Amino acid sequence: MNVLIVYAHPEPRSLNGALKDFAVQHLLAQGHAVQVSDLYAMNWKATLDGADRLDRDPAARFDASLDSRHAYEHGTQSADITAEQDKLRWADAVLFQFPLWWFSMPAIMKGWFERVYAYGFGYGVGEHSDRRWGDRYGEGMLAGKRAMLVVTTGGWDSHYEARGINGPLEDLLFPIQHGMLFYPGFEVLPPFAIHRTSRVDDARYTETTAALGQRLDGLWTQAPIPFRRQNSGDYLIPQLTLREDLAPGVTGFTAHTV
Repeated sequence: MNVLIVYAHPEPRSLNGALKDFAVQHLLAQGHAVQVSDLYAMNWKATLDGADRLDRDPAARFDASLDSRHAYEHGTQSADITAEQDKLRWADAVLFQFPLWWFSMPAIMKGWFERVYAYGFGYGVGEHSDRRWGDRYGEGMLAGKRAMLVVTTGGWDSHYEARGINGPLEDLLFPIQHGMLFYPGFEVLPPFAIHRTSRVDDARYTETTAALGQRLDGLWTQAPIPFRRQNSGDYLIPQLTLREDLAPGVTGFTAHTV
């Protein structure tokens, strides 16, 4: 199988760097093909702007969606965007690895999503009518592929539990897993999280890599997070609200899982 690792950490000698290298070697040893987009090493341009459309009139008003759509449809995207889209087409599974900085991913990885998910590729796909509202949330260009987050935090495990001060990790990651991965069609596996990274000694590193190896071996067999598909009948169209008879009284993120 083909595995793409989209990786964001500025220090190759970090715990993240070691875990990324472990994942590459483990997957290769299992016979998989691997590509890595090391965003800091690539000096990835994080800002979505008019330079991403190569045939754009510099005097014209920039419109993020319309310029993205034109560039994607006419083959005038910046070359780095096209290259990452080709990697996504090639991949059967994608790992997104990053440290949790200020309750989200590093800005350079957010910029990867903003630029690579062009109009017509990551969004704006499919029929929009009173029966369907686009191919998204379980459908889309990346349907049939799997994705998993590999996330490190400096806080303790308990800080990210249901009553932890930082909030449940699954809530913090919901905008990424549901809104950035499930939206264009990925089947999203539960995340692999390593907490209290400053306290990882040799023994704990060995335990961590063993656990990560098991998760990597299960990329194609583990059950994904059971997010509700938008066009499955669970949501009213075009309001995109959950039917009242489903999960009555339940609101928030949990309402959108089965």
